Amino acid sequence: MFKFVLNDAANYVRSNVREFSLNALRLLPQLPQLSPYDVNLVLRENEFVYNFPVEGVIRSYETNQLGSNSPCEDSRTEASLLHRNGFICGIFDGHAGASCGQVVSKRLLRYVSAATLPRQVLREQMNQGADSQSFLKCHNDNVDFVSEIKPIYEASFLKYIKELKETPQRDVSSELVNAFLQLDAGLSQEALASSDVRTMSVALSGAVACLVHIEGLQMHVASTGDCGAVLGVLDPQTQQWQPKKLNIEHNTENMSEVQRILAEHPKEEHETVIRNGRLLSQLAPLRAFGDFRYKWSLDIMQQKVLPMFGEQAMAPHYYTPPYLTARPDVQQHELGPNDKFLVIASDGLWDFLSPSEVVSLVGEHINSKKILEPMRLPEGDTTLQEISDQLAERKAGLTRKPVDQNAATHLIRHALGATDYGIEHSKISYYLTLPKDVVRLYRDDITITVIYFNSEHIAQLHSEVDQTGITAPVA
Repeated sequence: MFKFVLNDAANYVRSNVREFSLNALRLLPQLPQLSPYDVNLVLRENEFVYNFPVEGVIRSYETNQLGSNSPCEDSRTEASLLHRNGFICGIFDGHAGASCGQVVSKRLLRYVSAATLPRQVLREQMNQGADSQSFLKCHNDNVDFVSEIKPIYEASFLKYIKELKETPQRDVSSELVNAFLQLDAGLSQEALASSDVRTMSVALSGAVACLVHIEGLQMHVASTGDCGAVLGVLDPQTQQWQPKKLNIEHNTENMSEVQRILAEHPKEEHETVIRNGRLLSQLAPLRAFGDFRYKWSLDIMQQKVLPMFGEQAMAPHYYTPPYLTARPDVQQHELGPNDKFLVIASDGLWDFLSPSEVVSLVGEHINSKKILEPMRLPEGDTTLQEISDQLAERKAGLTRKPVDQNAATHLIRHALGATDYGIEHSKISYYLTLPKDVVRLYRDDITITVIYFNSEHIAQLHSEVDQTGITAPVA
């Protein structure tokens, strides 16, 4: 049985006790003290780094994940687009179980990679027997679906690309929206058609998502729910880091989102549709994949869901579904030479750090890592004084040497351990040793991907556009 009530209660309590003092945390008795070595092992366990071998707009990316739930309900996927030079990645934050987030993290990128391919190339690949993995190459995904469920997902994907083949090409934003909605519709159809407990578990759990699609200079961020994306921009005049938010969270702090939902239901329900900061007093994100107990009709709930999972699966005041959608908001951004990196993360990070703090931390991390690079003398004649000054600068910079090479780990360390006086090891240790039945009240799963852009290549593409007046080629 799904632990809907337990999950909702835990989320509610955690949101109300997030702000606490370190002294209050220390009142928890007999927590073991981890050594710095042990803390590093835990924080770095799920690190991953990928450096792109081909010159393009992206140099590399770094990612990491620290679980709170057991199993962790966050998922992440990153891949290169095949048949053109591009990149796609996503962060997926599950709730009411990990099933939906795990499934969507694998399938959504496949849907988007096919949808954004030129239709003629899509038809050529289909004629050659393309399947769901023919359009992208994943970099950090070594697990596939179980054999019993894989054919169901493959059949849904083939149905989807057959429909795409007959549809005129749309702009990338429209293709992203359609891919989100078609995958979500597929999750529903698969659960209702098979009545298999596995497909039903995916449909009744849920996940929010933030997906990034990059081709050439064009970057699109599609978001449904409350994950976040922020661009790190370096001001060329002041050399200061500036954050640029590239998505809007769908929660009750977003008043336009609240008004949208209220407008879709009778006035008699306005007191119950959103209550205690939650959809139907239960769900924190106001858009999500899955969660079909907030989407299916009353007849489907009574015929398919209640016999399997009991009356508690029906949300209170459930009169005029659907109350929830997976439709994403999409923001488009043309990359410029001052755009240095992008951070996408689940809300476990944003609970602790603001977008401006995240950009400042990653910017400082970039600068401090330069100390670890081999020393390079400037071109042309160099005096001994200039060499001496450069050596002195590097020596002074050693005090800023980063503890973590991976920027995602750097952010997690600051999220858990930052104080007014710097990073406090004991605070991180307490967070990492909280009992399983308590930890979720203090921190959520944290998943982060940091993408580094190649400023020189981006500047070159802009130069080509300026010279020719033609849109920069995909690169």
